Amino acid sequence: MKPVRLLTGILTVGGWTLMSRVLGFARDVMIASLIGPGMVMDAFVAAFRLPNMFRRFFAEGAFNAAFVPMFSKRLEADEHPLAFASLALSGLGLVLLVLSALAMIFMPALVWATAEGFAGDARFGMTVEYGRIVFPYVFFISLAALFSGVLNAAGRFAAAAAAPVLLNVLLIGAMTGAMYLGTEVVRAVVWAIPLAGVAQLALVWHAATRAGLRIRPVRPRWTPEMTQLVRVAVPAALAGGVVQVNLVVGQLVASNYEKAVSWLYSADRLYQLPLGVVGIAVGIVLLPDLSRRLKAGDDIGARYALSRAGEVALALTIPCAVALVVIPLPLVSVLFERGAFNADDTAATALAVTIYGLGLPAFVLQKILQPLFFARENTKSPFYYALVAMVVNAVLAVGLAYAVGWLAAAIATTVAAWVMVVQLARGARGFGDVARFDGQFRRRLWRIVLASALMGAVLWGMSAVLGPAFGMAGWRWLAMLVLIAVGTAAYGLFGQGLGAFQLQEIQSRLRR
Repeated sequence: MKPVRLLTGILTVGGWTLMSRVLGFARDVMIASLIGPGMVMDAFVAAFRLPNMFRRFFAEGAFNAAFVPMFSKRLEADEHPLAFASLALSGLGLVLLVLSALAMIFMPALVWATAEGFAGDARFGMTVEYGRIVFPYVFFISLAALFSGVLNAAGRFAAAAAAPVLLNVLLIGAMTGAMYLGTEVVRAVVWAIPLAGVAQLALVWHAATRAGLRIRPVRPRWTPEMTQLVRVAVPAALAGGVVQVNLVVGQLVASNYEKAVSWLYSADRLYQLPLGVVGIAVGIVLLPDLSRRLKAGDDIGARYALSRAGEVALALTIPCAVALVVIPLPLVSVLFERGAFNADDTAATALAVTIYGLGLPAFVLQKILQPLFFARENTKSPFYYALVAMVVNAVLAVGLAYAVGWLAAAIATTVAAWVMVVQLARGARGFGDVARFDGQFRRRLWRIVLASALMGAVLWGMSAVLGPAFGMAGWRWLAMLVLIAVGTAAYGLFGQGLGAFQLQEIQSRLRR
């Protein structure tokens, strides 16, 4: 067995994801500035969320949990993995074609179900129109996810991780072109989304072919392998559906408050940066590695991979969470406050960022713990856990809305994430020592937390010193860069001094 180079893979995926998220920030800054919080942006956000919701349902839910472990094990044992992938591609494509047709026909009902608060005003009609344009994106991006899973299972992470960059490049290009041509910016954006899906699919398909992983559409057939895939995928899809229900509940609550959908969207983009760069990257690399090690009977290696992945993820995530809680206002102000995005929007978005920051470690831990189940083709347990989290989310989002308004959606999301982590951790105990973090992880965890807390104190003090600069248009970006640099240096010094991590050890792992 040729093992996946865990740290190198995480850095490869994380690096490309960082580029995608930076471009995503540029995209969202342009959207906030050129469109601005209000009816049009609310309609765009609600419409764009529809294909993303189904993408997470099919691609990141069912196929990430079911297809990747099954393909990885067949690749490890050389049990006709490409024939299996071709059948899966054809079956998924057929399902997605039917889904896309139905969604475009019944788009008004879909919009009403996900943004009921829009009914009766202009946002509803705009969302239906935009939704019909952007929904085909789910077809292309879900097929692209299958090719990405094949590449990841083979230890080739770069092309799959680079594909999301294309979406942001095309959206930024569309907005720039519309701005200079004097045409409607939002319409240019919605038409660019399905085109980006085509580009992403073409990239990973070409990369898989160049890697010798020739996967082509075939006549869909019901085989024992497809039966097993569906058996594993259905609970995973339902679990993904539960997660999307949580998002819909939050949007339903927010849609009853003016601008709240836009505020939550902007806050979501901020905490998604470290989640994507760290949490999702770790999950993408860890799942095929665990699957192949379990197939080979390498329990010691599987536990080591889990522990080191958790160690790296939390060492990068916890300081980010502290920063989101300690300095949300400067971050939101610098990144979004311009054009139609005013100081009141900044204050509201910063509140949501603080709440999401408290949940960031939980979102990342989910990405680390879920592969323990998925690698064993156990998707039923995460589904049951997700159901419990869904109930918690719904009760809090609806119940707290009467007391705290639209912020109830963010609070519910964070609490539900921690409930999910507790359930995953307790459920994984049944797998034995192979599913437990080792002694080195436990020794370093409290050091990571302490180093992050000390860094937070430094950030708080520096933000007070640099406060006047954040109010000056020409100095805001420089002030933020100084703040980030000081915080990074402080965490590096505290972390190295306390033994939270060792730079020499990281360097030696990269050279392997």
